[in-house]
Order: sequence, then C-alpha cells, then structure tokens
Amino acid sequence: MATVNPPRGMRDFLPADKARRERVLAIIRERYRAHGFDEIETPVMEEHARLHAGIGGDNEKLAFNVLKRGLDADAVRDAAEDTSALSDLGLRYDLTVPLSRFYASHRAELPTVFRAVQIAPVWRAERPQKGRYRQFVQCDIDVMGDATSRAEAELITATLDALDALGLEGTSVRINDRRALDAMLDTFGFPAEERPGVLITIDKLDKIGPAGVAAELRERGGSETAVAALESFLADLPEDAPGSFGAEQIRAMLPAGVPEEIVEHLTGIGAAVIAARGAAPLQFDPFLVRGMGYYTGTIFEIAHPDVSYSLGGGGRYDGMIGRFLGQDVPAVGFSIGFERIVELVQIAEDSAGSAVVLVHDKDVPVSELLRHKAALVATGARVRLEKRTKNLKGLLARAEADGYTAFATVSASQDDLDVKPLG
Repeated sequence: MATVNPPRGMRDFLPADKARRERVLAIIRERYRAHGFDEIETPVMEEHARLHAGIGGDNEKLAFNVLKRGLDADAVRDAAEDTSALSDLGLRYDLTVPLSRFYASHRAELPTVFRAVQIAPVWRAERPQKGRYRQFVQCDIDVMGDATSRAEAELITATLDALDALGLEGTSVRINDRRALDAMLDTFGFPAEERPGVLITIDKLDKIGPAGVAAELRERGGSETAVAALESFLADLPEDAPGSFGAEQIRAMLPAGVPEEIVEHLTGIGAAVIAARGAAPLQFDPFLVRGMGYYTGTIFEIAHPDVSYSLGGGGRYDGMIGRFLGQDVPAVGFSIGFERIVELVQIAEDSAGSAVVLVHDKDVPVSELLRHKAALVATGARVRLEKRTKNLKGLLARAEADGYTAFATVSASQDDLDVKPLG
C-alpha cells in the first residue's frame, strides 16, 4: 500500500491539535496586542538575492529556493550549482529578513517607533528529527526606530507576560550583549580573524564545559595566550553572582576592559523590566552567543528548567534594515519558539460557548435538522450533525475527544431538543 504521509519534516494536524495550537496563538496575539504591538503580514517568498545577502547566517544555507519559470534542462545543466542563476525567489527561512524589507518598503506609512507582530510559518531545509521541522511557526515581536534600552525592556516584558498567560511557570531570560563578547575576546587577546570560530566554540560552553571549550579552541589552532586567559577567567567566574540583576552582578561576571556603557545599557533593561513586573527572572550570561551573525548588541534567550534547549530568543540587529533602506535604523526583536512551547503548556478547552452534537435518525428531513441546528447556533453554540450509528457510545466518545460538551438526539417531527452533557 502506498504511503500518503506529508513531506519529511512537515506535519498534518488533526482538528483537536489544530484547535489547541490556535488557542495558544490567540493568547500570544492578545498579550502582544495589549502591549501595543501591531500585527503585519508579509509574503511567504522573498527575492533570492535578498534571502542570500549574507544577513541570515547559516539559515541561508537552509533556504528552499524556487526555480525560475521557463527553465529547460539545458539551462539547469549549464547553471550547475549557481542557485542565483536557477532561482529568483525563495521561501522565507525566518521573519526578520522579511520584516526588514517590509519596514524599508513602508517606512513613510509607519510611526517613528514601530512595534510589529509577525506570527507565520517559515521553511528551512533542516535534517528532520525530534523538535526540528522543515515547516514551523515563528512568533516574533520587533521594535524598530528605538536605540534605547526601552525597546529591549518592552520586548522582554511583553514576552514574559505572554508566557505567564500561557501558564508556563519557571521561565527565565538570559541576557548578554554581542559588544561585551567582542570586548572580552579582545581583552583575552583573540585576533579578529579567529573570533567567529571562537564564538562557535564558546556557544558550546553549557554542553562541554570550560575544559572542553579550551581543548576545542586549542584543536582549532587558537592563540595559546588567549586560550589560557579565557580558561583562567572561566575558572574564576562565579556560578551565580550575588544580588539581583543589575550593575553589580554584571560587572562581577565581566573582565576589566568591557566598556561601561554596555553595563549601563544592560542595567537599564533590567531595571525597566523589574519596575514593570515588580520582579523579573533575569540572568546575565556573559557567554550567551546566539548564532545569528546580524546581531549587533543585546541578545537574549528564554530558558526553562524542564528542558535543555531555549524556548525562544532574539536580539538587536541595528545594521540589517540599512541593507535595504540605505541608512541604518535601530531594530531589536524577540521570537517565541512556538513549536517548543506548544508542547509544554496546558491550555484548557475554549469554554466561550457550548458545543453540541445532534445525533439524528436517517429519516429526519434536512429542513428539520437545519432548523434545530440554526436555533442552537443562534445561542452561540457550536453544532455538529451526526447520523445515528449502532455504536452510539463510540460516536459520542469521538465527539467528546473533538471538544464537544453536549449532545441531543433528533427524530422525525421532533419539536424540542433535550440537550444533555457528554461524559
């Protein structure tokens, strides 16, 4: 028998799964809207050159490219591996590149400081495995036009509020700054040409530990004096600096030589978030890296004690919009990892109205069925028609699994319905 599964790395969602996902998305949307973010929509495809402009990091290698129309076999063979000759469009691999293009296109129609929401699917040619899909939903909020710490504070506050509304307890936000990382690597003595590789290794710190980081850097041919300085710093680094998130904690976890303005920027973010929430689960992590090459300042990730991976993240990307607009615009964004979070949260069924199954005999006229259905729908109920089967118990069990809460039986010439609860 032929298989009829969806393409590898992509999924079908049954009605109950789809309804649950939509309830989670509705909560996220509502909280973002409450914080003053406005939802936009961009096309699922962007120009090939834009998706491969060197601003998407490793994701550019995972882009699904769309063949130009009208290509024949000879043209494909002659182009060989030159994707730009074969493709003029591609599926978006994230929502940040489309947003930057959107802002450059519509800047005159937008407020000076624009707060955007984008919730939509993206596509990457990942190797499918548990938790990694080729099509998945991203939930992004971004602030454009604000270079101050207020922008990061608004993003973190709105994100924590959304997580609270989802009932996801125990989350925390790890914060760092790419400028602080650069300053540290400079202090330790890593040459500029070594730093991209050094950051890749440092990003594994929580998995391989300080000794593993030092060993891998030496294997990569890193400068010995610089590796030794980093190794010594890691050995003396306090596991948890004393006091709440603030200047004292941040300075205790940074080497001398990191500019004070970076400490002040991070401290300002923390103070604003704490003022808004009364308290905030913030943690300064001097070795948080974030893999995207377009980050220029603050970076952050959502951590949860029940999982080893992050549940979302983001950062400041002040240089990206300038690629499209010709002048730099400050921008910072935060993305919730929807596919990961939807598996963790427990969301109750929608109780806004009843959901009724009308179980009818086969000889009931359609006009009678629709009359009863319309009367229930007018009260705000959700109604499904089901023809009576021999196994009525099984029919009702399936309806209950689909979210229905009540049922009524309908026979010919029946005037009134006796609606009873399921379960």
